[in-house]
Amino acid sequence: MAKNIIELTDANFEDEVLKSDKLVLVDFWAEWCAPCRMIAPIVEEIANEYADRLKVGKLNVDYNPKTAMKYGIMSIPTLMLFQNGRVLEQIVGAMPKRNLLARLEKYLQPV
Repeated sequence: MAKNIIELTDANFEDEVLKSDKLVLVDFWAEWCAPCRMIAPIVEEIANEYADRLKVGKLNVDYNPKTAMKYGIMSIPTLMLFQNGRVLEQIVGAMPKRNLLARLEKYLQPV
């Protein structure tokens, strides 16, 4: 796991995501998912570029079904942006970095 990315689990999801004082981008993924592997470097770049404003975590849906089920994850990759325990944005499927940032940009503005 990259240095700016947290490994999320059913056990730490509440503390790391829902109780976070930062915006949190969660990547719901699985090892067997080719599109998940395609966007992994993009998610890593975003984690590094926005480290001051954004916390990024990855949750493997195969090992953490409880959280995936709670958020109705049917297709992966699914990216969800959380703030104060609420989902602000949900993005399903792989896409180029510019498209992903276009969806996230309004939340990532400097304070």
